[in-house]
Amino acid sequence: MELWLALGFGLLSVLVAVVLSVSIMRRDQGTERMKKISKAIQEGALAFLLEEYKTMYLWVIIFAIIIAVLISPYVALFFVVGTVFSTLSGFFGMLVATRANVRTTQAATKSIGDALYIAFSGGSVMGLTVTGFGVIGSVLTYIITSRFIGSVSPVTTVTGYSIGASFVALFARVGGGIYTKAADVGADLVGKVEAGIPEDDPRNPAVIADNVGDNVGDIAGMGADLYESYVGSITAAVILGLVASESIAQFIYLIAGLGILSSIIGILFSLVASKLNVAPQKALNSGSIVANIVAVVIFFFVSRGMQNGIRYFGALIVGLAVGLLIGFITQYFTSAKPVETVAKSSSEGGAATTILSGMSVGMESTFVPILIIAVGVIISFKLSGLFGIALAGFGMLSTLGISLSVDAYGPIADNAGGIAEMSHLPEDVRARTDVLDSLGNTTAAMGKGFAIGSAALTALALFSSYIQTMNMVELNVMSPYTISGMFIGSALPFLFSALAISAVSTTASYMVEEVRRQFREIAGLMSGKADPDYRRCISISTRGALRNMVVPSLIAVVSPFVGFLFFGSAGKEFTGGLLAGALLVGVVLAVYMANAGAVWDNSKKYIEQGNFGGKGSEAHRASVVGDTVGDPLKDTAGPSINILIKLMTTTALLFGPHIINLLK
Repeated sequence: MELWLALGFGLLSVLVAVVLSVSIMRRDQGTERMKKISKAIQEGALAFLLEEYKTMYLWVIIFAIIIAVLISPYVALFFVVGTVFSTLSGFFGMLVATRANVRTTQAATKSIGDALYIAFSGGSVMGLTVTGFGVIGSVLTYIITSRFIGSVSPVTTVTGYSIGASFVALFARVGGGIYTKAADVGADLVGKVEAGIPEDDPRNPAVIADNVGDNVGDIAGMGADLYESYVGSITAAVILGLVASESIAQFIYLIAGLGILSSIIGILFSLVASKLNVAPQKALNSGSIVANIVAVVIFFFVSRGMQNGIRYFGALIVGLAVGLLIGFITQYFTSAKPVETVAKSSSEGGAATTILSGMSVGMESTFVPILIIAVGVIISFKLSGLFGIALAGFGMLSTLGISLSVDAYGPIADNAGGIAEMSHLPEDVRARTDVLDSLGNTTAAMGKGFAIGSAALTALALFSSYIQTMNMVELNVMSPYTISGMFIGSALPFLFSALAISAVSTTASYMVEEVRRQFREIAGLMSGKADPDYRRCISISTRGALRNMVVPSLIAVVSPFVGFLFFGSAGKEFTGGLLAGALLVGVVLAVYMANAGAVWDNSKKYIEQGNFGGKGSEAHRASVVGDTVGDPLKDTAGPSINILIKLMTTTALLFGPHIINLLK
């Protein structure tokens, strides 16, 4: 009964997403120029995703064949199903977002509340689709395996399904991140700094590629990313829960479904608040607060009724509390005083002090979230052991529907501002979209904080499952194999990030040269009498992303095999150390990069609002450099690390026992 209820809530989530999509499509798109610009963004985003999926699914097929040969054809099948659901969650979210952007711009001609309503509705489609597909796919995998397939355990198939979600997420995050940040860097450095033209000015050849990037990176990529996080947290809880009894697995799926119900209530609350012209920050926060309050109440009664106690409820609440605290801390470090501090450094010392102050804020912002995660681990372990840690990670994302909706609205608002600028709409329209865009940077940073925090707890739970599966009582940190693995594992997030950032830098350099060439060679471009070649810039970002996304993504898949291949049976200790090192360093590095990038971005926008000289000032030029440095950190490397550490762990968990058996 519990499984079918969870499945029903998943279907309800998708249904509400469809209703919101239909309501968005009925809204006015504005002028013919606005429609033309929006169509160009839609076509560019769709073209890139189709090319990305061609490359990605070649590797999906290869990996599925390896799983089928080494483990089971059934596991390979569910691995592919996981990739399909992950792909669809990002794809559908992007289709709606690329149509909600122009409608948000048109709504901003009336009021900021109306614009918020459209943008948040578009973001909610992403939030509801991700959680709906996440529950539907995971529950169906469990039901089909447990009731119709006797030759393989549900633990193995749900792990395969989770790896499929992670596999797609890493390609989508890295590829989309390279695309969007290469375009963004090229547009900013040449357009703002060198040419001195406004952001999203239609004379800038990279401006359409930049807006396309917001969708393929921050919508499609982010959707696959959070889908992976959501499915991974459910999978970790189910794996450890099944050790005790099947009823606990059913309890987890029911909680996931009820979390979706809570999110739907919160989303509706925020939509009503936006209609009443409540301040954007309050409207979004109110929905999140309502969703979490509803979730707490429901979780309490369900936990007490199904498990005859509140220990599991306590672990879930620990996860919710940790997530909220990380979110509020992230909100502080990416707004308010830290932003003013970085902006002030831009006015006083130029680009160098901008970089230094942003780095300082990013580093400082890591300590308290890590401290909170550590306390959460201890409390949840005291409540329910290793399963409690898994429950805490799952609890943190139990209301992902609302938190992802808040996160996904940001790129839509960003696109809306670009369309307003390119369509030469009145300044008050761009001012309204800028308010929504600035808030979107903070909500995006909060979303990354949730994902990173959940990744830490989920990866720790999966790591514990790996230790148990490999028949190890504990991981001996004095073993030379373990220590070597920890050293190498701690370096992997840096190697991974270096490859991703280098890809952005290389692609951006081509973009910069192309934008300069067009400014130099196209007569009448700067005077507005000629149009730039947008397609050329879109092509540069596409090629750069597709060429450079494979190697970083394969690190996560290949690295867990290294220890077994070189050290035989001792490879399980090496791999354990590898996972531990990557987890500990990866979480800290991801928090640093996400928050440093966000504070640079928001300090730039703070100056653009008229502070410290406003647009065109020396402080503004310095802040653009800071934002350019921060972009690949917060939108390419940083959010990809949480996928890296979980994909490494689930790959080791799935393949480890089979490799050991082959070596005997």
